[in-house]
Amino acid sequence: MNQAQAPSQEQVERAILVGVDTGDEVWPLEDSLAELERLAETDGVEVVAKTSQRIEERNPRTLIGKGKVEELVRLSGHYNADVVIFDEELTPSQQNNLEGELGKSVRVIDRTALILDIFALHATTREGRLQVQLAQNQYLYPRLRGMWAHLEANRMGGGVGSRFGEGESQLEVDRRLVRKRIDRIRRELKKVSQNRQTQRKGRSESGIFRVSLAGYTNAGKSSLLNALTGADVESFDKLFATLESTTRRLELPKGYILTLTDTVGFIQKLPHTLVEAFQSTLEEIVESDLILEVVDASNKRYAAQMQAVGEVLGEIGAERIPTLQVFNKVDLLDDDDLEHLRRLYPDAIYVSAETGEGLDGLLERLETFLEENNPSRRVLIPYAQGRLVELAHERASIIEERYTEDGTYLELRARPEVLAAFEPYAVEEVAARRSGRAR
Repeated sequence: MNQAQAPSQEQVERAILVGVDTGDEVWPLEDSLAELERLAETDGVEVVAKTSQRIEERNPRTLIGKGKVEELVRLSGHYNADVVIFDEELTPSQQNNLEGELGKSVRVIDRTALILDIFALHATTREGRLQVQLAQNQYLYPRLRGMWAHLEANRMGGGVGSRFGEGESQLEVDRRLVRKRIDRIRRELKKVSQNRQTQRKGRSESGIFRVSLAGYTNAGKSSLLNALTGADVESFDKLFATLESTTRRLELPKGYILTLTDTVGFIQKLPHTLVEAFQSTLEEIVESDLILEVVDASNKRYAAQMQAVGEVLGEIGAERIPTLQVFNKVDLLDDDDLEHLRRLYPDAIYVSAETGEGLDGLLERLETFLEENNPSRRVLIPYAQGRLVELAHERASIIEERYTEDGTYLELRARPEVLAAFEPYAVEEVAARRSGRAR
């Protein structure tokens, strides 16, 4: 890489990426490193070099072998690197030892720290910031360097991997103090999350069908939400562009109403601390009636991405929820590639949020699923039971409504638990009672 570049007003950090091939990875090393480079670029870092090593066993001291460490020392000096980023998670001792080998001017971080740093940049709401702070402190806890050691934020000089503490210049790293900080953040997060829980409870009690968009980061979930609902959720062609979930109302062609929720994107090797910290956000998925798994059809690693998404859904307990795979960005495929996908996944839906292709088919599939899981009933409600008519409008989809001599006739569709309140007034039940009285 040419180093004779005019310095920018704000110096861009220079990074060396390190991949490790243990032979048991789902992702080829080259693809995983390419994604790590994309993550680094998302974090505003310039990647100046990449290197990798095939190892039989992880070196407990430095993860990689002695020769590769020496190569890193030479590379960091040659490229004047500021940071070395490992694609594998480092133990605290490995990180310390590597920094000792590379010298004080070079920071060493791993993929987890990089992802946490990106989340710190992109968190905009109070809940999002608290979730990131919690994950950061959980990550830092085992990395404390002594009973009264402190994060060397001043030595680190800011930059990638150092945005821990949300703006504080120095974070006390004594174990007891960090535990107290984690407990405090959890208490604050619980308070902030109560509003989200109240909103979810309201949607649940309303009887409205709930659909969540889940998928790998940058699969186009926000774009699909916008295309279906006319929302104006920001969407960018970069990883983790949005972190906070967004819910919008969607009316289907037949008049059925549902809610559509966009959620944080997943990624391979998603840090467990993030999964735990974002539990309240991910509960949007767990409490859904249907998950739309959005897949980037144009990405050659779509199958591995789907596996990564499946692992996270399993980790949060969402594997029991019906899932419909939606392959997005089909406008970027040629006819042969699209036909190949259709053969592999015949039950999936193929759309382009960008062009609108396939969206009508997706809406039809949503209607079919809703009808299959929300039975319809014909009821005759006496005028004295007007509250039930209000309940029908609040918690059911009204197919037909008319006023008769004996009461309000409704054909409605709703969840079985909602319909239970209307069973005494089902047309068949009313007719049977009248027939019995006539006899």
